[in-house]
Amino acid sequence: MTMNNVGRPTGPGAGGATAGHASLTGGRGLLQDEPLLFELGGWDKTGVDFDSAEHDASDLGDLVRTAAIGLAGLSEPETMRHYVRLSQKNHAIDLALYPLGSCTMKHNPRLNEKMARLAGFADLHPLAPVSTAQGALELIDRLAHWLKTLTGMPAVAMTPKAGAHGELCGLLCIKAAHEAAGQGHRRTVLVPTSAHGTNPATAAFVGYSVTEIAQTADGRVDLADLEAKLGDHVAAIMVTNPNTCGLFERDVIEIARISHAHGAYFYCDGANFNAIVGRVRPGDLGVDAMHINLHKTFSTPHGGGGPGAGPVVLSEALAKFAPAPWVVHDGTGLKLVEEAAGEAAQAFGRMCAFQGQMGMFVRAYAYMRSHGADGLRQVAEDAVLNANYIKARLSAEMTPAFPDGPCMHEALFDDSWLEGTGITTLDFAKAMIDEGFHPMTMYFPLVVHGAMLIEPTETEPKRELDRFCDALLALARAAKAGDAARFTGAPYLAPLRRLDETLAARKPKLTWRPDPPALSEERAQVLAS
Repeated sequence: MTMNNVGRPTGPGAGGATAGHASLTGGRGLLQDEPLLFELGGWDKTGVDFDSAEHDASDLGDLVRTAAIGLAGLSEPETMRHYVRLSQKNHAIDLALYPLGSCTMKHNPRLNEKMARLAGFADLHPLAPVSTAQGALELIDRLAHWLKTLTGMPAVAMTPKAGAHGELCGLLCIKAAHEAAGQGHRRTVLVPTSAHGTNPATAAFVGYSVTEIAQTADGRVDLADLEAKLGDHVAAIMVTNPNTCGLFERDVIEIARISHAHGAYFYCDGANFNAIVGRVRPGDLGVDAMHINLHKTFSTPHGGGGPGAGPVVLSEALAKFAPAPWVVHDGTGLKLVEEAAGEAAQAFGRMCAFQGQMGMFVRAYAYMRSHGADGLRQVAEDAVLNANYIKARLSAEMTPAFPDGPCMHEALFDDSWLEGTGITTLDFAKAMIDEGFHPMTMYFPLVVHGAMLIEPTETEPKRELDRFCDALLALARAAKAGDAARFTGAPYLAPLRRLDETLAARKPKLTWRPDPPALSEERAQVLAS
């Protein structure tokens, strides 16, 4: 039986709910036990047959392979089964609610996927002549138009690849604007205590120093502290609205006013735009730059390393500093402005080699067209409704971090209700896995002790919200009743039990080393247990 980094058994019958009930195969009902790809063997065979090469490889010189390729020789059915079995060991939005707060893990409509796979988009090469890509450029132009319309902003940079890349774009526009105005001495960015971690990281990457803005007792920007820290050294403020406490910044217009009065620009982190899309236009609030996570607001895929897309809308003051390229009409068709001349003379440069993530643009545009203006407004309304429903139901046993008034698209709880139980936020999250739910965002935002941030999104029906809430309420009652073992050893039903995440992050095992004799012995013990 294998052991993980903290010494707990990881195989079938590893204790807790599975003790004494191990199967001969290591499977659990219809869930098959599955070793690593390299543990499956097959080093001396291939999954397909090839005829011997008719010519030698002498013309390849020192590029000829001198050792085995090092891949298991699996057939197509073996390969498919391997990855299907692995997929069953992971959580997915297609399986159940994915409650990660501030991440918006919502359903990706299959219509979007079908559109993104149209040959004219999926097979288009980025170096294709502009004259042969007019349809793609028209889609980018239409998507840009609706992003500007929904935000009330006059310009948008489409090329940034994700949220943090969009932040970088916005701050580079701000830096270019200050330098053009002879204000290059402004080298400070103000960031609230509850901000996403990428905000101060991006500011530091651009070369700015970061100063923290205090938070009020009700989870919002402290205006007095903000004004006290503004001055002719401040380049910008970075405020998320709605913020990461799941609250709308009621004083956002005043925040913009006093920042502009001191010569600073207002960068809005648009990660939570899905909570206000169709209802609030950031441009009307005084925002100068804001990135839009297409994967959060407009349903493009999220996670797995990408690809992402984070267009940045810009105010009139920053529009001329936007990075190339962008699409324009020249009377005969659509073309790309790519050179730093004419209307792009003050562009700060480029964010990437080509025009952005075409597949994500297609998905986002399909989402917009299928919803319409009224549907996008309902997206925000339903997201907020679902979060408030969860907050109302869970407040019977758990403590909201900010109980007064409604939340926006995510409900935030602290761990004060666990006081005296010997159970932590992490323990509670691990027990959720045994109930078939992915844990919520834990310990973030840092301004709330033992934070549990839950975002249901607008795509969850009431039945699923009730199933989720029923499970959490039952766990909360068990925790208060003293059933600590149910939590401190959880998860009992996951393939690998509880892992030492700190050790895994600090000392990850990145290389698999074969040890067939020991492996065979371990597997024999599992089958015999």
